Amino acid sequence: MPEISTLGYVVFDASNLDEWEGFATRILGLQVGARSADTLRLRMDEREQRVIIERGDEDDLAALGWEFDTAAELKAYVVRLRERGVDVVEAGTELARARSVEKVYYCADPTGFRHEFFYGPAHAPLARVFHSPLLAGGGFVTGALGVGHVFAVARDKAESVRFYTEVLGLKISDYIRDPEVIPGVEVDAVFMHARTGRHHSLATGVVPSKKRINHLMIQVRSLEDVGLAYDRVREAGLPVIMDLGQHPNDRMISFYVATPSGFGLEYGWGGIVVVDADWNVRSFSKLSYWGHRFSLPAPPVAA
Repeated sequence: MPEISTLGYVVFDASNLDEWEGFATRILGLQVGARSADTLRLRMDEREQRVIIERGDEDDLAALGWEFDTAAELKAYVVRLRERGVDVVEAGTELARARSVEKVYYCADPTGFRHEFFYGPAHAPLARVFHSPLLAGGGFVTGALGVGHVFAVARDKAESVRFYTEVLGLKISDYIRDPEVIPGVEVDAVFMHARTGRHHSLATGVVPSKKRINHLMIQVRSLEDVGLAYDRVREAGLPVIMDLGQHPNDRMISFYVATPSGFGLEYGWGGIVVVDADWNVRSFSKLSYWGHRFSLPAPPVAA
């Protein structure tokens, strides 16, 4: 049965592309792949784009781009979704060009954003090798593990988990249920991985938020780069949501900063990779081993 390989790209709707460009390039260490009046395409590696910011008023998650290795796998997956009653739309060439891929299909998520399924991502020419002057330790962890992970806010947790696992075919990595993160707020989150094994490409849970996304995580190859980014955030006076800490499930050492759109961005190092043959699903009672103290009176940002 065909499986999603990894989370290949993410798409956001944002009201201020100039702020996003400065945040992405001068704080995070991403690189502009292309920029127009209505779209900002950001690079993390050899691909033409990994993070796509489209002008809009919602300042929220618009789409997740799930990657397949071959056209045959993608086609078989779409057939399986349709057999399960999912309304999967075959996108035209315009959307494929906008996503810099060969072929795209999409369907709706129960919480209101879109899942896009694709193969054939475009790579940048050798003359445009990815290089960030901010990163000291070899760049971002992408490749087969994809862009990172997204924590999507669930309106109905059971419905979302059923859709992600039974329909999309993601596999549960583990759970965190922590009743003591903030007084009156309980973290009850589910973490799910795709075939290539990033500990979680998608997580979900019910948290106080009007947005569809709680946070995006991007991972660097060096712990030093986490510290350098944390210093850049502090020096720029940007809102830190959670300070440095480590999660017990994926072992990520990270901090969280507010993006120009108001949701969180986790900047981390050290996340583990799931090998299904050796993996046992577990449940954790704490959001963090250490650190991750909240610096803002904001909803909790899960692992």
